[in-house]
Amino acid sequence: MQTTRFSGVLLHPTSFPGPDGIGDLGPEAYRWIDFLKGSGCQMWQILPLGPTGYGDSPYQCFSAFAGNPFLVSPLLLLEDGLLSLDDLRDRPKFPAERVDFGPAIIWKNTILDRAYVNYELLTRPSKLVEEFDSFRAEHRAWLEDYSLFMAIKESQNGEPWNLWPKPLKFRETSALEEFSREKRSQIEKHQFSQFLFFRQWNALKQYAHDQGIQIIGDIPFVIAQDSADVWANPKLFLLDAELNPTVVAGVPPDYFSADGQLWGNPLYDWPVHKANGYQWWKDRMASVLGLVDKIRLDHFRGFAAAWNVPFGKLTARQGEWVKGPGIELFEELQHAFPKLPIIAEDLGVITPDVEEMRDRFELPGMKILQFAFTGDPEDDFLPHHYPVNCFAYTGSHDNNTAKGWYDQASAREKDFCRRYLNVSGEDIAWSMIRACWQTVARYVVAPMQDLLSLGAEARMNLPGSQSGNWSWRMPPNALTEQLKKRLWEMNLLYSRLPAEEKARYTAKLNADLSGSVKPH
Repeated sequence: MQTTRFSGVLLHPTSFPGPDGIGDLGPEAYRWIDFLKGSGCQMWQILPLGPTGYGDSPYQCFSAFAGNPFLVSPLLLLEDGLLSLDDLRDRPKFPAERVDFGPAIIWKNTILDRAYVNYELLTRPSKLVEEFDSFRAEHRAWLEDYSLFMAIKESQNGEPWNLWPKPLKFRETSALEEFSREKRSQIEKHQFSQFLFFRQWNALKQYAHDQGIQIIGDIPFVIAQDSADVWANPKLFLLDAELNPTVVAGVPPDYFSADGQLWGNPLYDWPVHKANGYQWWKDRMASVLGLVDKIRLDHFRGFAAAWNVPFGKLTARQGEWVKGPGIELFEELQHAFPKLPIIAEDLGVITPDVEEMRDRFELPGMKILQFAFTGDPEDDFLPHHYPVNCFAYTGSHDNNTAKGWYDQASAREKDFCRRYLNVSGEDIAWSMIRACWQTVARYVVAPMQDLLSLGAEARMNLPGSQSGNWSWRMPPNALTEQLKKRLWEMNLLYSRLPAEEKARYTAKLNADLSGSVKPH
């Protein structure tokens, strides 16, 4: 009988250790899958995989469809013959404990350029050339706009597309054709980098599946203004005649922020999306589901109503809730994806229409244990209130680490936390992991930082801050046998082992009890 209780770990690929300044899809990624398998976990949760732009945030990408080329592993390119050892001899020395994005990006772009030059020198025909041609044909719907967008952006010194010369900004046919002729090689280089990313990611995904690991991905509700998607499809967004947003996304003032959060992303022209059967959303879902097995839908409440702030405002105070497509969109998505492999990120102020939208399609919501210790036993985030159909987390990428939260919590919160968990607080991260694992929640996840009992210095993101985020990297020696066994034991005790692993344990236990195997 297959288990119906699952566990996983949240760790973005940029956080893997490795020699090239930023985590990638090379040997450390495969070592990570082996660790998950050995610890009895069945899920690996990641952040969005897109090419990062402003602030290096995976939630501000140059494309909703493309992959992050900085995740391409130089060591795997070496194995493919696309790099030589000489190509890697000038590798800078990078810090091991964090991503220094500026130097790391320069180095990765250098490596990708060298790989493309070496690709052009390959003898034709070749298997790699055939694979690249097939990739371009399969992904033409988004790849051509994306590669053109990135090549123009390079020619404009990285300026946002709304500051480009008008013929390029407004996509005048003659201007785009002329640019494409003159910059054919630069455009193809970006297509080749995407080919490398998808090739390496798909191999890693297949390896994960072979080990019984499912990958949980992430789709942000909004996309970046400076993206190929908005540039190529302006009619899908609320833009004025000069292609500037009329309103931008955010969240209103609340207990945590007197000014709210002003994200600045453009918002959707939902009647236009409805008129074409929400095809862009279907394409986006299909694209991400080609990379992962289940999707966390960020800011789920935005589909019921989104906070619209007039463009140009300095804070999110002056905004209003504007109704979204709600159930209608998810009905359309369900026609295309009958099982709707979606996790509803239903945190924050959730209204009845959001709950109805979540529950009508039986989507699991999210519970964050760090939010639970207000002192009120009726708090929905306390484990004894969890529903079965939910994802329970010690914390998310937007939270402090468990230890960091406890260290900075008020005396009242600490006291209630210790009393509720019946612990001293000395090993708080693992006390919180245990509290999640033993709940009735079908799915439980802990960030890797919590497995390592790290403090606030290992926090991944501080919402509202503009620098210092997304840079944490896992120490090279983190994946120890002791840690693997400790997590395996947690999965055993709370019925979260895969079925075959549980069967092996039960068989050994029965054999020990019968005396056919001598006790250790």
